[in-house]
Amino acid sequence: MKTASKTVTDYIRTIPDFPHEGIMFRDVTTLFSDPRGFRLAIDQLLHPYVGTEIDQVVGLEARGFILGGAIAHQLSRGFVPIRKKGKLPGKTIEQSYTLEYGEAVMEVHDDALKPGQKVLLVDDLLATGGTAEAGIKLIERMGAQVIGCAFVIDLPDLGGRKRLESMGMDVHTLCSFDGD
Repeated sequence: MKTASKTVTDYIRTIPDFPHEGIMFRDVTTLFSDPRGFRLAIDQLLHPYVGTEIDQVVGLEARGFILGGAIAHQLSRGFVPIRKKGKLPGKTIEQSYTLEYGEAVMEVHDDALKPGQKVLLVDDLLATGGTAEAGIKLIERMGAQVIGCAFVIDLPDLGGRKRLESMGMDVHTLCSFDGD
């Protein structure tokens, strides 16, 4: 008898009440630590973009670095990190964005992308879309074009997909969870 194939969702652990009471934290470290799960996620994140011109892969801090690095390797393309303010050593440009509890700032090296380059933006989770929007704005300020935004998890109740799609972005996610 053949057993059913696992989906990406099967590899994601849910931790209740982290980091605060009432939050159901979706932990992708269990996905990353399983070779089959990790390969499945990378393959599925790439699938819609097969045959699409991509010059660079951009990952959002921090789990987007893991996914973005693997995707860049698969595509034989470069990888560009977008980090929290103060983490990059060279000259940077920055973009502030709103969080539920205040503001934060993301940065990228000012020479990381060239005008006209086509970029795939990658992260593990799409919640409100604030971090991704800041990343998109940084990419566009350098004259590069975001051809797609790929995430493992979507939390549709928080509106991130709608936010990015209203900016004209193509959004690809592998699974979704209700609630926050």
